[in-house]
Amino acid sequence: MSTLPQNASLHQLVLAGASITEIASFLDGLDHPGRLAQVDGSPRAMQPKLFALAKASPPLSLDCFVPAAIPAGRPVVHHGWNSLPLPAFGRRFKKPMVRHAAHPDRLFGYNDSPFTPLIGPGYFLHTGTAHEPGWSERGATVIDYHQIPDHEVPAGWPRVVPNSRGLQFFVYNKTRDFMRRVSRHLTIGAAFRGDKMLGAYFMLLREDA
Repeated sequence: MSTLPQNASLHQLVLAGASITEIASFLDGLDHPGRLAQVDGSPRAMQPKLFALAKASPPLSLDCFVPAAIPAGRPVVHHGWNSLPLPAFGRRFKKPMVRHAAHPDRLFGYNDSPFTPLIGPGYFLHTGTAHEPGWSERGATVIDYHQIPDHEVPAGWPRVVPNSRGLQFFVYNKTRDFMRRVSRHLTIGAAFRGDKMLGAYFMLLREDA
């Protein structure tokens, strides 16, 4: 990284044309608070550039979101920052995820944000993309709001509500988020509705379980 800025931030590395390998090495060298500091409040305009860079990342699997050592049903929290034109508090959210007990190739979770009491929890299933033609070009895994849990969720989680109901309809209904790897803990996603890319991005930073 000798040609890149010394003591650079994530944003500065993206602007300087760092490779996704260099960005991953930088982030992997930090602890969780350090990674949080790098992504929290990062400029909205950085996210589409980072998503494009992440196309060259190593393979991404569901284990990157819920490590295989975590028992089914135990939540793993991801801290999120979206690219929507909102004040900082409105761009922050969390996505708790758990592994499906009966289907270890699936995760499920919901969106915990300042707007959850108003718009609903936005439940989803999280799977790989290889089973659908063309999906793997968008990202290696997909957070799918077409599908929601049909079973009991962890204690303390909100009641499961279909995304076609209430104000959730305008945010989550018929939406899919395609995910790419940035580093060991950080992923980035882009929202699609059908084949249309919506121009909305978000980063997810996994807590060490």
